Amino acid sequence: MRETELDLHENIPRDAVVTANDYRDGQHFVLHTHQRGQFAYAACGVITVFTDQGNWVVPPQRAIWVPAGVPHEMSMNGPVTMLNTYIRSSAVERVGLPAHCQVFGVSTLLRQLLIRAIDLPALYAEQQRDGHLMSLLLHEIADMPPLSLNAPLPSEPRVVQACRRLLEQPSLEIGIDDMCRQVGMSRRTFTRLFRQQTGISFVEWRQQACLLMAVVRLGNGESITRVATDLGYSSPSAFTSVFRRVLGDAPSRYFSKNGL
Repeated sequence: MRETELDLHENIPRDAVVTANDYRDGQHFVLHTHQRGQFAYAACGVITVFTDQGNWVVPPQRAIWVPAGVPHEMSMNGPVTMLNTYIRSSAVERVGLPAHCQVFGVSTLLRQLLIRAIDLPALYAEQQRDGHLMSLLLHEIADMPPLSLNAPLPSEPRVVQACRRLLEQPSLEIGIDDMCRQVGMSRRTFTRLFRQQTGISFVEWRQQACLLMAVVRLGNGESITRVATDLGYSSPSAFTSVFRRVLGDAPSRYFSKNGL
């Protein structure tokens, strides 16, 4: 993530290089790009990623894929230990990684491969054990399950500004009519444009925005009750039900499970 780190590893003649860094709570990296794709694994802490296309949240022991050349910002929520795998384009194409940002689950095997890869020399022997380990790591990354932890952004300037404000302080109590007043549109125009530009309805998007904030706050140790109340859910059980339906587990299990 640090510029010096990137400068050292962008041009190494190997398919992938893995690094590890610790970041403080609140540390922010302004808009930047990489020549290589970045697979950023949050060993601890929560990472948020912002692009012109949307907002992503990476819980502990999950990861995000950011393709090469995609302008993005990153923020750390709580102390974060991040293991970055920088992957050159030929290897990205070979293993079939996506051309868009995506949050992924991380298997026990992949975690162990990442930890082992940290200690490899940058110019590892490609035809020996180290090279085979890195090849397996790349294939394991490509095989990870995608997670629904993003909120796509529309392109209409007034609407995207309103959405960014809502992402900062999401609440189920902010309705379509509230958004229409903010952007100066009729309800019909707003709902049609929103679905056309994001692929989902505003109600679905608002729920996703609330869940992203919930992941950040729960990952930092806040209680389910407080988070559910602040986000406008009628009860902690109602929040837990939505969380489980979208993310596959109750919040307590989601954050206690050690990966997949």
